Amino acid sequence: MTKEAIIERTVKAINVLPIEKAIEISDFANFLSERYEEIKLIENIQSISSKGGSFDFLGEEEELYTLKDLKEVF
Repeated sequence: MTKEAIIERTVKAINVLPIEKAIEISDFANFLSERYEEIKLIENIQSISSKGGSFDFLGEEEELYTLKDLKEVF
């Protein structure tokens, strides 16, 4: 089923409903749209931060201790 067919079917269903139910559907559609935008924004931020190299210094930490520093080996 295409997106246009889904929209057409949904509009037909909304047209037969009372106004209160149509408002509920509209509110739910807005909620889904906002949630989708938030998810895409978070994904884009994660992508930019992972590709940007801002946190590369975390992987380049020098070794503070070695096995020679141990006083007792278990």
